[in-house]
Amino acid sequence: MTVTASDVVQRRELKTPIPGPRSQALAERRASVVAAGVSSTMPVYAARAHGGVIEDVDGNTLIDLGSGIAVTTVGSSDPRVVEHVQQQVADITHTCFMISPYEGYVAVAEKLAELTPGDHAKKSALFNSGAEAVENAVKIARYATGRQAVVAVDHAYHGRTNLTMALTAKAMPYKKGFGPFASDVYRVPTSYPFRDPAGMTGEEAAQRAITMAEKAVGADQIAAFIVEPIQGEGGFIVPAPGFLRTIADWCTANGIVFVADEVQSGFARTGEWFAVDHEGVVPDLVTTAKGIAGGLPLSAVTGRAEIMDAVHAGGLGGTYGGNPVACAAALGAIETMEQDGLLGRAKHIEEIATAKLREISAKTPAIGDVRGRGGMLAIEIVKPGTTEPDAALTGAVAKRCHEQGVVILTCGTFGNVIRLLPPLVISDDLLLEGLGVLADAFAELA
Repeated sequence: MTVTASDVVQRRELKTPIPGPRSQALAERRASVVAAGVSSTMPVYAARAHGGVIEDVDGNTLIDLGSGIAVTTVGSSDPRVVEHVQQQVADITHTCFMISPYEGYVAVAEKLAELTPGDHAKKSALFNSGAEAVENAVKIARYATGRQAVVAVDHAYHGRTNLTMALTAKAMPYKKGFGPFASDVYRVPTSYPFRDPAGMTGEEAAQRAITMAEKAVGADQIAAFIVEPIQGEGGFIVPAPGFLRTIADWCTANGIVFVADEVQSGFARTGEWFAVDHEGVVPDLVTTAKGIAGGLPLSAVTGRAEIMDAVHAGGLGGTYGGNPVACAAALGAIETMEQDGLLGRAKHIEEIATAKLREISAKTPAIGDVRGRGGMLAIEIVKPGTTEPDAALTGAVAKRCHEQGVVILTCGTFGNVIRLLPPLVISDDLLLEGLGVLADAFAELA
């Protein structure tokens, strides 16, 4: 009998300690053949996953509050994704769009033109990873403007390639020992309401960044200003209202390409198709990946047609970019988001999860901030009564949740943020049970 992902029971059940004997055996095999630089958050090895649950090789079922870092927004092995992929893999696995194109690539570009912010003419180029999308957005902006400088912000994370490491703010573990990095990349302050001076508005934070960019670089030298509308690895930082709008308006006034990196925040994750939609901001270019294809590797740069078309023929592409199977998966994932109302589901998750997190916070002086949108939520952990980060407690709480069968991720420049990225198809009961385990961990350890 063939066992399918839909057979994964939607409950938390621990049959062995975490990790179990089979996971431990796999860890021993891994140690001799997998590079030590590739680390894992959880000490368990997954066998199957579906909905809001991951089943490991020992038969333990874990509540998934990580979605493979915001990838399985529609749940792992979503039925529509599986159906689209099975059909596609039987027809074409690869021809390379640059050699013999196919309809799936065009269909994904059509959906991107429809869903991304703004009603202007848009075009897309497809790639494999978020870092590739960001790197190509910079290439396109430089080509279109004839300028070289690129501005990023504090706490940014944009990837692990050489150029995107330069854009990324955090040294360890992403940049340490890997330089020298790409040149003509500059950093300015962002809007971080929890750590900014009391009362600082989004407009004031934006002007602080703009002033530094003008003084340190010069507006007429800047090709692109790139920002995550909600920062991911940097700590799920939601900028104060007005920050994104002020930056975008300044870019428009100075011929700078405004790039929204929506790799982690895009595709229904925050309760809108894209996080910039909450602010009514229309970027010149949008980079996407992660949730776009239900778990298969696909990314995109989508933007104003005149900017995207500036690059000469052959200047964009890659052997696997927009692979037909990944494109089929994306069409299935988007179909699920649309037909199953996952934007509304994300807003519902925000409502019930934020209420629970604020309840935990009220009992836990070490929680300094609760923030986020939709299914992209976080708590920042500090020494009580201060803003001093407490990375040790953060790690201990996450580890305790792992031991109890709940997948919890950490992030933040200071390593002191717990982030929640549940699949948007998770049930309320599973979500609240997972948050209950988190509450117990704080009660015991904080």
